[in-house]
Amino acid sequence: MTMGLSTRGGGAALLAAGLLAVLAPVAVRAQTAPLENLDHFPRTTLTIEAAGHPYRFKVWIANTPSRQVQGLMFVRDLPADQGMIFPMHPARVAQFWMANTYIPLDMLFVAPGGRIEKITANAKPFSLKTISSGAPVEAVIEIRGGEAKKLGITVGSLARWVRGKSK
Repeated sequence: MTMGLSTRGGGAALLAAGLLAVLAPVAVRAQTAPLENLDHFPRTTLTIEAAGHPYRFKVWIANTPSRQVQGLMFVRDLPADQGMIFPMHPARVAQFWMANTYIPLDMLFVAPGGRIEKITANAKPFSLKTISSGAPVEAVIEIRGGEAKKLGITVGSLARWVRGKSK
């Protein structure tokens, strides 16, 4: 949505300054918040059914607000069979970005019932661009960038895991 911006005068500069003012506190918070060792996150096995084949991933569960903010920030390597799941209770529109994330990620947006509704492939490391589910989801799954395409995971594939309440 545009808000009557003009490229004449200082309109673009004002927009840029406004965006920096809005994003800077979030970026600083993301960088300075104490990180929790991923070994302390709960884990589960996630199965994605794609083209009749079950693919299993050992995933960390980002089941608290602070774990969801942290996500996979500062992780420098993610094996092909690992990832992270962000449960959403209740289902809601999810907004993600790649601040402080060193590796490309595939983001799988899971609708209530387990159907993958949207895939953002190879999200760019360090990007501050918002990546939205666009519709309410019950979870977001992050796996190594390019894995969804490699395995044939598409919109319509089904994701299953042990669901529990977020703490």
